[in-house]
Amino acid sequence: MKVAIASDHAGYRLKELLKQTLEELQLDYEDLGTFDETSVDYPDYGAKVAKGVADGLYDRGVLVCGTGLGMAITANKVKGVRAVTAHDVFSAKMSRMHNDANVLTMGERVIGQGAAAEVLKAWLTTEFEGGRHAQRLAKVADLERESLQ
Repeated sequence: MKVAIASDHAGYRLKELLKQTLEELQLDYEDLGTFDETSVDYPDYGAKVAKGVADGLYDRGVLVCGTGLGMAITANKVKGVRAVTAHDVFSAKMSRMHNDANVLTMGERVIGQGAAAEVLKAWLTTEFEGGRHAQRLAKVADLERESLQ
């Protein structure tokens, strides 16, 4: 599995810690920035990860900002991306099992470092169940196509 990870300035420190979790899981990842705490615009980094996932360059994406919410809004503007904000393990697992989420967002100002690592691990190691959930995702994809017309 190849993972793209990025943050804005408000999520930089947590992003750096989450990279350690990716290394512990022995996953191939690419850090798409930002590379320090200088103020930047979150949509620039959210778009990089979302487009990379949508284009198949990465299997999953991880985005961190102050709340995780701006990154989720940004990523969900890209066709084929199913981004979720999760700050607990149950939501992270369910977003994979039932929604096949391919981008995870978190907020540095919302979640503690230890919890964030556990959420990331749960999200990366949980598989999509398929079945009845696949037909529901097909309806979501139909909506996405309709909105592009």
